[in-house]
Amino acid sequence: MRFGIFSVADHYPTELRRSATELYGELLDQAEAADALGFDSFWIAEHHFHEYGAIPRPPVWLAAAAERTRRIRLGSAVVVLPFDNPLRTAEDYAMVDMLSGGRLNLGVGSGYLTHEYAGFGLSLEEKRERFNEALEVVLRAWTGERFSYEGRFHHIENVQLNVRPVQSPRPPVWVATLRADAALHIGAKRLPVMLIPYASAETLEEMKAGVALYKEAFVQAGGLAEEATLPFGFHCHCAEATAGARAEAREPMERYVRTRLYAVQRPFETLVEQNVVAFGDPDEIVRVARLYEAAGFTHFLAIANFGGLPHTQVLRSMELMARHVLPRFSG
Repeated sequence: MRFGIFSVADHYPTELRRSATELYGELLDQAEAADALGFDSFWIAEHHFHEYGAIPRPPVWLAAAAERTRRIRLGSAVVVLPFDNPLRTAEDYAMVDMLSGGRLNLGVGSGYLTHEYAGFGLSLEEKRERFNEALEVVLRAWTGERFSYEGRFHHIENVQLNVRPVQSPRPPVWVATLRADAALHIGAKRLPVMLIPYASAETLEEMKAGVALYKEAFVQAGGLAEEATLPFGFHCHCAEATAGARAEAREPMERYVRTRLYAVQRPFETLVEQNVVAFGDPDEIVRVARLYEAAGFTHFLAIANFGGLPHTQVLRSMELMARHVLPRFSG
């Protein structure tokens, strides 16, 4: 299992004395620290029109992160394809790949928040078709060849991008879903599926069932089971003692739960008991990570900055994980 860092960039301007500008700076510091500490990747979410997420244009932030880092892979988790012209998406993220020296992971999704679709004047009922068209256009544009495309939502005639990703044949593409049972449709395309256990299922057993369906579809589509990639975003906070970690994480996690815009709300203790968060000392983080490794997941994307957790505590958590958790999975 590999370990990365993921941030929703959740923002609380009415509750916390932290501006969006300060949040961006903290996240850049955390990306730089993750790079130095040996994490595999750093991911940022796209959200609009609400404090749930403060980064509406991930490629802008990722370009800044590319200048602050040297090794770590940089990812969108996710770019919401229906919200933009796919040629613009292809251009923006090609530039990120170029500026980072070929370190882009493109996470894509169709979106799910009603207020975001309303803000852009789009229909939620069309999101799947819009997503499929946009993804096809992005992948064709990234070939560097001149092409035309005729779809329901996009008409492209004789276009060739003037920028191309560094990675060949293209940067890896990861597809997100909030529903574990929908993972099989992504497996049928032989693409990695991104899940968030906290929001995707009530129990780990439900997650296991979704993973099994995904792998079955992946293999039936011609892939090898060992090639199936299953990253998951996971609220995680590490401290020297489990009691201390949970004391630090409680208020931020409860703030996150109270203000979040999806899934069924559950008490802090229930989240811990159901193993859909990992708050504890390094041994506790390892214990929970092993559960997901055994279930077939391949990339633990720690949501380390959540609910306004203080920047110093986020950095300390990342340092402890790098020193005491990551080495136990290096084999």
